[in-house]
Amino acid sequence: MSSKLRASAAEALAEVVEDGMLIAVGGFGLCGIPSTLIAALRDIGAKDLTIVSNNMGVDGKGLGVLLENRQVRKVLSSYVGENRLFAEQYLSGDLDVEFVPQGTLAERLRAGGAGIPAFYTPTGVGTPVAEGKPEAEFDGKRAILERGIRADLALVRASIGDTEGNLRYRLTARNFNPLAAMSARVTMAEVETLSEEYLDPERIDTPGVFVQGVVRVEDPTKHIEQRTTRPKPEAALSSPTAPSSAPEHTTGSEA
Repeated sequence: MSSKLRASAAEALAEVVEDGMLIAVGGFGLCGIPSTLIAALRDIGAKDLTIVSNNMGVDGKGLGVLLENRQVRKVLSSYVGENRLFAEQYLSGDLDVEFVPQGTLAERLRAGGAGIPAFYTPTGVGTPVAEGKPEAEFDGKRAILERGIRADLALVRASIGDTEGNLRYRLTARNFNPLAAMSARVTMAEVETLSEEYLDPERIDTPGVFVQGVVRVEDPTKHIEQRTTRPKPEAALSSPTAPSSAPEHTTGSEA
């Protein structure tokens, strides 16, 4: 079988990364983020980047490391509430931000990958999101025109992939990854498990036609954005068969 496998994330990105690129990045918070490729992008040091992602991670983790390195000029995102440095750079005028409703962001990426230059949506009508955008009426309902996103490069993460770039995601870690992968002219994917055989065609989430390079995950750590716990109910604590400590529940990580 042919191979799109690269020796490292640094090697994969050195082939394609340039200053000023528009880069789509999969993930949701810290869940399903391509942390190996993000670290390589930071180390390459490309500047003046436009990042398209659901959010910019948190301070010191995920896409937050690119903000720390002053590599990002503009962000298209739907949620930014967990990153203090993002807020500081935005308020100081160092970072240009385009807020995009989450469903609209997903559809803009999908449309870009499907060759659809633009589409109408009622989401955002009558709000600052609609400022400067063409408006039309369909069946008595107002809608605004949104452009599809065609990225120069996409960085994504999958649970399992083969050397031809076919990818499969795990549960909620799928999130924006398939959409980012199809939106870009060049897509680099990191995989937690590399299959030497072709994946079952009936169980492929992102076909290899969308992927130009594959790397192995170099750091398996999955960071948790927010950790919360809850005490075991009193009734359970009084039971003679109940465990002595409450189980821990976490949020913000892969399901």
